[in-house]
Amino acid sequence: MFVDHVKIYVKGGDGGDGMVAFRREKYIAYGGPAGGDGGKGGDVVFIVDEGLRTLMDFRYQRHFKAPRGEHGMSKNKHGKGAEDLVVKVPPGTVVKDLESDHVIADLVEHGQKAVIAKGGRGGRGNSRFATPQNPAPELSEKGEPGLEREVTLELKVLADAGLVGFPSVGKSTLLSVVSAAKPKIADYHFTTLVPNLGMVETEDGRAFVMADLPGLIEGAHEGIGLGHQFLRHIERTRVIIHVIDMSGMEGRDPFEDYETINEELEKYNLRLTERPQIIVANKMDMPNAEENLQAFKEKLNDEQAQIFPISAVTRQGLDPLLFAVMDLLETTPEFPLYEIEEDEEEHAVLYKHEAEEANFRITRDDDGAFVLSGYALERLFKMTDFNFDQSVRKFARQLRGMGVDDALRARGAQDGDIVRIMDFEFEFLE
Repeated sequence: MFVDHVKIYVKGGDGGDGMVAFRREKYIAYGGPAGGDGGKGGDVVFIVDEGLRTLMDFRYQRHFKAPRGEHGMSKNKHGKGAEDLVVKVPPGTVVKDLESDHVIADLVEHGQKAVIAKGGRGGRGNSRFATPQNPAPELSEKGEPGLEREVTLELKVLADAGLVGFPSVGKSTLLSVVSAAKPKIADYHFTTLVPNLGMVETEDGRAFVMADLPGLIEGAHEGIGLGHQFLRHIERTRVIIHVIDMSGMEGRDPFEDYETINEELEKYNLRLTERPQIIVANKMDMPNAEENLQAFKEKLNDEQAQIFPISAVTRQGLDPLLFAVMDLLETTPEFPLYEIEEDEEEHAVLYKHEAEEANFRITRDDDGAFVLSGYALERLFKMTDFNFDQSVRKFARQLRGMGVDDALRARGAQDGDIVRIMDFEFEFLE
């Protein structure tokens, strides 16, 4: 089965917890704090594998969670950082954040990597908090939670040239005779349900990848017929080969077909009209094809248009067509789909998690409790070890420094009111 759109869940590994420990050695009085830091959690990393052609594997595994870092140990031993979770994807995969629809990575080249979910840093042990005022702190941090998110994966096939046109105009037949591809061919509409790729080699030894894509109909940009399942895959092609049934056997006018398809391409994505287009007049071995071609040229009235009369079945006129496609490919640049910031490493996509603008939000529950939420506040809460009084006092000071106390008073909080953070409850005290 060809799968080209899936939704998955990814989570970076949590950082390891820092440790509260003290030196206890013979003849060494007041040894001091000796708790080590936790290790970093693993990242979820996507890497392109050119041997894959579909997103089928993601139908069976939809959750990807990187391992957490090792906890800190006594004697100031730091925990070990976790291994990254590496997930292989086919070339042409676009990764988008489900909530914001922001493009995280556009993965096209073999070996290209992208960090999709960062692992959390390790928590600090009590050695880090020692000061002259508090030389033996009972204070440490839990590991930072790894970033978790739901993402969508879209596969947009990597082809140099794409065949477009109405169903049953001969696209699959053309691909089968110019390459070793074996697409399903039959005399009914929508025989082609998935994109087929074939390597085409011209007589002079040059080669390019051609894609036979599912047939378009009017309204495809709105999802009618195979709609977006087709249009998604033509976005990467550099040259569009517009195949037209010039025999008119289906009872349609060839020129109306031509205008309808171009209109659908324009409505889906205006940038598709920037790509050079070659018109292929197919089925020229059939009756009335010559007359229809002459009428088509008169209606088109464009001397710059490249029109190649061929018959895919009898293999007439194929060489001039392939030479023209190859010549265009050599002079046509690639069309980047997305502007993505890249870091200094080659083929490594850098993405940054943008925290919310406000550090916290205050809402009210039905029972009257004040609910605190927000990325920064929840991260702070998860990294606090409430088993130690010093950690609790530090958390309270941090909330006060963020302005939470004043904001609660402004919302009408009084002594004894319930304040809720995630699944935990506290009493508000003046």
